[in-house]
Amino acid sequence: MWKSTRRSLGMPALTAAAAVVTFGALAGAPAWADNAAQGAAGTSPPVETQAAVWTPKEVQFTYMGFTTHYTCDGLRDTIRDMLLQLGARKDDLKVYEEPCSGNPDRPNPFPGVKVKMSVLQPASGHQSAGTQTVQAYWKTVQLPRDKGINASGQCELLEQFNRKFMPLFTTRNVDLQTRCVPHQAQPGGTQLQTEVLVTDQKKAVTKQASAAEER
Repeated sequence: MWKSTRRSLGMPALTAAAAVVTFGALAGAPAWADNAAQGAAGTSPPVETQAAVWTPKEVQFTYMGFTTHYTCDGLRDTIRDMLLQLGARKDDLKVYEEPCSGNPDRPNPFPGVKVKMSVLQPASGHQSAGTQTVQAYWKTVQLPRDKGINASGQCELLEQFNRKFMPLFTTRNVDLQTRCVPHQAQPGGTQLQTEVLVTDQKKAVTKQASAAEER
């Protein structure tokens, strides 16, 4: 039986206190590009945008799995990485280990997280007086970052993540492919693909800084 540890900090890296996968060794994350940014300058088709507003969300999540087990901070970092990929606002994203007990360096039978975040929703119907809008666009996202046997190790987490977190985001064309078998990693077929409403957060930060300087 192979075991491996991982902490998700941007691109996944091997550490001593993170997700423990009971089958298969974890590999480095393959690079994948934002569809909206592909192509040389001036050759990409124009991206259709729409007005959206940041909306606060809170959720508590407890993971229950048979094949893959996570340490408390391993689950925390993995969930945080997934939320950022889906466009949660980085500036105020908070992911806490809760509930969590026992040795922090060992897999927890029922690790959990409490999440406070802001996600985008179309401005129409969600905008109150004084709410600032941003220009958003649809982006295709694939979860998890890992492929092959490493992705199959996240099968149970992906199913539970889809039920708990995906309804909080503005999505379309959600396609979940999983073949979860308790105590067995099934190579291939583990993927969650969706289009999600996102914005360029780097540009938003730059605009806010410029406005502050003008004041």
